[in-house]
Amino acid sequence: MSAARASLRRLGGSPRGTAGAVLFGALVLLAFAGPFVSPWRWDETDFEAFRQGPSVRHWLGTTQTGRDVLALTLRGAGKSLLIGSFAAVLATGLAAVAGTVAGFAGGRADRTLMWGADLLLVLPSFLVFLVLVPRLGGGWPVLVPLLAAFMWMVTARTVRAMTVSLREREYVLAARFLGMSTPRVIVRHLLPQLASLLAVDASLNVGVAIVAESGLSCLGFGVRPPDVSLGTLIADGQGAACPWAFGAGAGLLVLIVLAVNLLGDGLRDVLAREDGP
Repeated sequence: MSAARASLRRLGGSPRGTAGAVLFGALVLLAFAGPFVSPWRWDETDFEAFRQGPSVRHWLGTTQTGRDVLALTLRGAGKSLLIGSFAAVLATGLAAVAGTVAGFAGGRADRTLMWGADLLLVLPSFLVFLVLVPRLGGGWPVLVPLLAAFMWMVTARTVRAMTVSLREREYVLAARFLGMSTPRVIVRHLLPQLASLLAVDASLNVGVAIVAESGLSCLGFGVRPPDVSLGTLIADGQGAACPWAFGAGAGLLVLIVLAVNLLGDGLRDVLAREDGP
C-alpha cells in the first residue's frame, strides 16, 4: 500500500481531518448539485423582487438586479472551488516536479530552479496580477495558472530538501546502479515517499487559492460579470445596498476555508504520526 493511501486510511482517526472532509464534501455537493434543485437559476431575474431581503420566495433575498442570492451563491461557490482546486493541484504539481528534479539532479538544474523560486518569492504577486490580468483578459483560465505560479515555491524547497536525503537511500542507489532513468527513479521511488507531504500541501493550497481568487474578483481583477464567484458576490453586497448578498458570500467563503484547513490539519497530524517514533 502506498504512503498516500495509508495516510488517507489513517485520516479517519483524526477528528479534525474527518470533520474537514465531511464539511468540504457537503459544501462541494451543495455547490455543484444545489443549482439543479434550486427554483431559481443564477442568471434569472425576478422583476417583482429587486433588492428584497430573505423571504419564502427567495430564501437569501435578491440583488439590486433582481437575481436570487442563493442561486448566485451556489454558482459562485462552484466557480471558486473549481479555480481553487485546479490552482492548488497545479501548484503542488509544480512544486513536486521542481523540488524533485532540483534535489535529485543537483548542479546547474538545482541552482536554476531554486533561483527561479527565490525570484518569485520576492516578486510582489499582487502587482503582477494587476498588470497581467487586464492584459490577458481575466477569467478563470487566466487566474488558475497565475495563482499556481505564486504558490509552489516554499513547498518546492521542502521537497528538494527531502529529495536530497532520499536520493542516498539504498533502494534509490540500487535503481540508479541498474540503469533506471532519472524520471523513472523519481516517479517510482521518490514521489511515493513524498505523497503525504504533497497531499497536505494541495489541501491547504485550495483554501489559499480560493481566498486569493475571491480577493482579486472582489477588486475586479478575477472572475468578471456576467459570471460570478464568491468574490464578485461579496463586492456586489458591500455597504447597505444588499447586505444579505455580502453575508451569504462571505459566510460560505469562511466555511470553505475552514473545511480545507481542517482537512489539511488532519492530514498533517497523520503525517506527523507516521514520522514519529
